[in-house]
Formats: sequence, C-alpha cells, structure tokens
Amino acid sequence: MWSVVVVIPTVQAEFGATRAAASLAFTCAMMGFGVGGVLMGKLSDRFGIVPAIMIGTAALALGYVGAGYAGALWQFNLMHFAIGLGAAATFGPLMAEASHWFERYRGLAVTIAASGNYIAGTFWPTIVERGTTYAGWRVTHIAIGIGCAAAMAVTVLVLRWFIGKETVRSHANAAAPQIDLRMSTNALTTLLGIASIGCCVAMAMPQVHIVAYCGDLGYGVARGAEMLSLMLAFGIVSRIGSGFLADRIGGLRTLLVGSIAQGVALLFYLFFDSLTSLYVISAMFGLFQGGIVPSYAIIVREAMPAHEAATRVGIVIFASVVGMSFGGWVSGLIFDATGSYAAAFLNGLGWNALNITIVVMLLWRARQRMAFA
Repeated sequence: MWSVVVVIPTVQAEFGATRAAASLAFTCAMMGFGVGGVLMGKLSDRFGIVPAIMIGTAALALGYVGAGYAGALWQFNLMHFAIGLGAAATFGPLMAEASHWFERYRGLAVTIAASGNYIAGTFWPTIVERGTTYAGWRVTHIAIGIGCAAAMAVTVLVLRWFIGKETVRSHANAAAPQIDLRMSTNALTTLLGIASIGCCVAMAMPQVHIVAYCGDLGYGVARGAEMLSLMLAFGIVSRIGSGFLADRIGGLRTLLVGSIAQGVALLFYLFFDSLTSLYVISAMFGLFQGGIVPSYAIIVREAMPAHEAATRVGIVIFASVVGMSFGGWVSGLIFDATGSYAAAFLNGLGWNALNITIVVMLLWRARQRMAFA
C-alpha cells in the first residue's frame, strides 16, 4: 500500500509527468483497495476468509510484477489498482473475521488485525527507497511481488491449517449487535461512509505527500521515507491503544477522540517545517490517527448484524479509500496550483471537521435513544 508513496518523485521524473499525475498511482491503489474491500468482504461473508486471501495474494503479485514492466504511466497506474485489490483481502475482511471470535476484547482483536499494514509501513518505505536507489524502482517492484506472493502463500496455508479444511463461517454463532441507533443499516452505513471520506481526505495529505514534501524543502526523499516509516510505526501504537480504548468507551467515542487528535496534528504541520519538527509531528500524526479506520469496523460490529459485517466494513473501507484517493490527488493538485502544501493542509482540516460533526451527531443520537429506552 505504501510503496508508491516512496517512488512518486522517481516515477514522475521518468515519465515526465506532473506531481498530480504521478499521484494518481496511489489513487488507483486506493480505489483497488476500496473495491477489493467490498468484493472480498462479500466473498468472506459467504465462503470464509481463506478464499479471499488466496485471491488477494494472486492480485498483489500480478500488480507488482506488472508495475515493474510498465512502459507508460497509465500502465503503472493500472497495475496499482491490482495491488490495492490484493491488499484489501487482509484488511476489512480480516477485521470483520476477528470481530466474530471475540466479545470481551473485540476492540483489541480488531485493531491487532488492522495493524498489519502499519507494521508493513514501518519497514517497507525504507526498503523500497533503498531498493530504488541501488537497483531501480522496476526491479524493486518485481522483487516485492515475488516476495509477497511467497510469504502470503505460506501464511494462508498456516491460516487454513488453524481454521480447518471444513471451514465454518465464523459469523454463524457470533454475538448480536450491542447498540441500537434506531437507524436502518443502510442509513448508518452511508453516514459512516461520509465520515470516513472526511477523515481520510485529511489523513492522505501527510501520508501521501510527506516524501515529496521533504524533497521540496531540500531535506531529501530518504528523510521523507523515514518520516513515513515513523508515522506508521507510531500508528501501530495508536491502533493497539485504540482497541483498548474501544473496549472501554465504545467505537464511536474512540473515533471521536482519534479524529480530534488528527486535526491537532494537521494544524502543527501548518506552523512548523524544520527537519526536527517534521520528525516529531509525523510521529505525533501517526500516534493520533492510527486508530481511526479500525474504529469504523468496531462500530459496524457493535451496531450491525454479524452475518453482513465483512460486507459493511468493506463498504465503509471503500469510502475511506475514496477519501484517501481524493485526498492524495487533490493535495497534489493544490500543490501544482499554489507551489506550496499549506493550502493542502488547510483543505485536510476542513474535511476532518466534517468527520467530527458526523461522529458527534451519532453520539448525540445514541444518547437520545438511551434516554428514551
């Protein structure tokens, strides 16, 4: 998911593209991730998690190897759609799967399952940057494709062994929803989707453009890759911590805490741009926002039927991907128009405010329903 962020400047130079055009590869990866979340979620709800992961592994390998052989920017972008599709299998569906196996520590289980892509994001950016420096981005992408396919093949065999050959869908005996907002499942899914778009447009600005931002400031892309790794490393802490928090105060309140904290970190980016301050703020941003997306999966499981949890999580994750995709692209567009990322940070703050407004409204509704119960 994060490799393209590191190679945006290199790919931009090779294909003679604008920053916005080069950023479309990330947009394609995120769109593939979103579509894959819905498709893999439906597949997981119907047949179990193992077939979804097997299909995802094949798509991931095809995407990376294909990107390495791309002869034009549109081909590179198309392959990143396949990469996103493959990555989706081990995010939304896996969070939903974990939610069915736990009740008391459901929040913690879901956030541990969601931490895989942040653990990967901790070490992959530096590996991709160094691989690109020494072997070129094409060889690096092909190596990633082959390496991930081999690792995933082993992992899915282990998972299959644990689950058993005659897989029973885990939601069959799962606990019922815990909260009732007196709202249709479709209406709640729509509201969560809009909130997810808002928070992820804001989230995309630092995550997609921190490497390019550091290059523009004269610090070099290697420093930017280190900041991205630092951001995602602290995101792991945030995700696990948000799981503990959700088990105590619920998914909605946990989402509100994370959204407010994310806005604070974005505000700091507007006022500080020294090398040291960027390292500190990137760590802060990761610590604040890492638990936001898993909170949606917890809310879905707390308020919606278990038998459609993976599909509903997939839909909300798709909305978050739309936000990440649009946020990554529009930030590049704003940079091209203004020559600065300041306006892009302000744009992120506005979308983050939309997210906070929806979460506060849902919390108010939940309290009203409890009062009338």
